[in-house]
Amino acid sequence: MGVETEYGLTTATITGQPSTLTPEDAAQRLFRRVVEWGRSTNTFLTNGSRLYLDVGAHPEYASAECDSIVDLVAMDKAGDRIFQSMADEANEGLIAEGMPERIHLIKNNVDTSGNSYGCHENYLIRRRRDFRARVDSLVPFFISRQVLTGAGHIRNQPMGASFEISQRADQMWDAISSASTRSRPIVNTRDEPHGDIEKYRRMHVIVGDTNMSEVSTALKFATTEMLLVLLDDGVVLPKLKLVDPMRAIRDISHDIDLRETVELEDGRRLTALQIQREYAQAAHSHYESRGYMAEMDPTRRRLAALWMSAIDDLEAGDLDKLDTTLDWVVKRKLLDRYRTKSGAGWDDPRLRRLELAYHDISPTSGLYRTMTSQGLLDSLVTDEQIDHAVASPPATTRAALRGRFVKAASEARRDFMVDWMNLRLLEADGARSVILKDPFAAVDERVDALLEHV
Repeated sequence: MGVETEYGLTTATITGQPSTLTPEDAAQRLFRRVVEWGRSTNTFLTNGSRLYLDVGAHPEYASAECDSIVDLVAMDKAGDRIFQSMADEANEGLIAEGMPERIHLIKNNVDTSGNSYGCHENYLIRRRRDFRARVDSLVPFFISRQVLTGAGHIRNQPMGASFEISQRADQMWDAISSASTRSRPIVNTRDEPHGDIEKYRRMHVIVGDTNMSEVSTALKFATTEMLLVLLDDGVVLPKLKLVDPMRAIRDISHDIDLRETVELEDGRRLTALQIQREYAQAAHSHYESRGYMAEMDPTRRRLAALWMSAIDDLEAGDLDKLDTTLDWVVKRKLLDRYRTKSGAGWDDPRLRRLELAYHDISPTSGLYRTMTSQGLLDSLVTDEQIDHAVASPPATTRAALRGRFVKAASEARRDFMVDWMNLRLLEADGARSVILKDPFAAVDERVDALLEHV
């Protein structure tokens, strides 16, 4: 598994005056150290992850591949720390030049102009002929999953602003497609496995919100993983095909009371929670019958239990049990508390500022670190685990090989090129290359030999 996060990039002045720094200039300042080190705004790091500047001046971080939920969450948070260190350095440069602008990185999915940017999940699965059918059976899951993993959103409309469950729901235009920006589907089917193409295929999910809550991030991946295991075992998932998926995803997001029903092709009308319950019960039943539940690590077991208990709590309207866990519930409580205190409506600019602060990754201008330290937002990994992930790759996947190579070649000041599958040492008489087709292989004698040569 891996997660790709596109960050919002904005500048604000300490004087309160409009910023004259363009997004492109801010992005170049942000990536200045990366360009000096890697000679490009697209580079791989010693932790095995990819750091780059995407179209539209969007900083993006693609985590190293992980087979552990804990590693994945630590890698995701490591991306925040890496980018914040880059922002701190860029801001020090602005201070030295006497400029009033400061760069902020916002970990959300939509800006005030309505532009959307994503959080993409990647799952490596076995290559099978029924790929399309497997993805089809998961579409209702992804559409309804937002009630557990949505990040919450203040949406401005001509008739007034309102709070919604998901930031990405209104940005989706197709259920399944090979396009990524033109039609923006729930699942992108472009066949790019980054591994042995005879064995593997990548499921690229682009519907999910970017989460600040570590538990929400973990729940998003853990529940999807459980269903992929069912499909891999040949289990037929509950038949929950929707009549109008794009209408359903919007209707669910707009209903914070979680009572809205969506129409299924078999004539039933179910709530998002009822759809999630059918998937969760199928997963739990299969895992129990196969003995998987007993074999799960503690984190996966905890998340499997949370999947069921969160559905129960949301159906009962008992949000207090989830107000330090699920992003949209945490954020709604924060905003409601401010509304009650100030009398502000949903269209009040102060609420939008508070919402941005929730997603600001800065430990000083953002709320995340304060909320976690005060017990207002649950953690799943420790500061030490995140710090380790900033510099070190997961030890149990191919990322360990990539990270070792990047570290060794960088320290030796050797020219090299890296992508998800290839390690290439550039020399005067050509290149020494190793192709890593197996994402699960953390040990490789060919890489050992290449490192010895370095």
